[in-house]
Amino acid sequence: MTSTALRSRAWKLLEMVTTPLLPSDYLDLVSPLRAGADLRGRIEAVHAETRDAATIVIRPGRGWRGHTAGQYVRIGVDVDGVRLWRAYSLTSPANRQDGRVTITVKAIPDGKVSNHLVRRAKPGTLIQLDQATGDFVLPEVKPAKVLYLTAGSGITPVMGMLRDTEFDDVVMVHCAPQPQDVIFRSELHDLAADKKLRLTEVHTDTDGMLDIAAADKKLRLTEVHTDTDGMLDIARLDELVPDWAERETWACGPAGMLDAAERHWSEHGVPERLHTERFRPSVVVAGDGGEVTFSTTGKTVDADGATPLLEVGEEAGVLMPSGCRMGICFGCVTPLKAGAVRDLRTGEITEAEPGVLIQTCVSAAAGPCDIEQ
Repeated sequence: MTSTALRSRAWKLLEMVTTPLLPSDYLDLVSPLRAGADLRGRIEAVHAETRDAATIVIRPGRGWRGHTAGQYVRIGVDVDGVRLWRAYSLTSPANRQDGRVTITVKAIPDGKVSNHLVRRAKPGTLIQLDQATGDFVLPEVKPAKVLYLTAGSGITPVMGMLRDTEFDDVVMVHCAPQPQDVIFRSELHDLAADKKLRLTEVHTDTDGMLDIAAADKKLRLTEVHTDTDGMLDIARLDELVPDWAERETWACGPAGMLDAAERHWSEHGVPERLHTERFRPSVVVAGDGGEVTFSTTGKTVDADGATPLLEVGEEAGVLMPSGCRMGICFGCVTPLKAGAVRDLRTGEITEAEPGVLIQTCVSAAAGPCDIEQ
């Protein structure tokens, strides 16, 4: 008998002994980050960045395939007995020596996961992981001149880029309400003290406009403190960064800033030089049932929190893809464009993020939601 056959018989025997659980369930308790297991990570440290932001150091399981600077990762966190998923930018360099990765989270009002991670997460906690994804990344051929335009937590994917890739000529304009609200400010000032970058704080009420000609280092950082300086007017880039139109630009922040940037770059005929990353704009409040929109057909119906969306759609006359009744699994998978759904098997809440797919045969509305059908 071959070694493969022996292993197969041994595994079947273990399944009989451990039923109704599987041997893998016990292995998960002993070695949850092992190769072949569902991809997980272990929180190893939580470092405060500001009064409402923290960096989470994660040791990913052996199935982790790495990331490119600027990408994000979806994580599943158990909060008060419910598994919730969120997407966060990776802030660690792609080639970190110890194999760990970091995300930096800003707690938002009523944000269940963000507040949990910033204020309650402890080393040793296991979380679920998806593979890194996203196209807000640098090109293989480095541009000669780069501009990073960020605000608030929009600095997080750019910080991953700064830690990962050096450029000869980089300008960064970052907006935050007050100096103490600038995430990574201590690290940036340490770099400034080492004379590795030029740091300029703009207080327009007292200092006037920035004289950019005075900066002669590789990285020029401008902080705009909106509580005293007011919101950044994109038109001010002509003064803050006179050669902005010549620079390849990566921008991340509030929707209003990004909308203004896209108009500005288009009006000046260089829209291809602007790359933007938009975070989820609102907090989803999960409930039991809600209004379900099938965006492709334009139909909208009310649904309870117990009926699978597959049945809700069919009853509304929507042609729903499905192979469930023929024993073909995952034939009903479809994108969740907005809102939240609940897995009827586990109670797990899934919220809309770019690229999120759901099984409509086992998912019910957990508040208003939009299904791409």
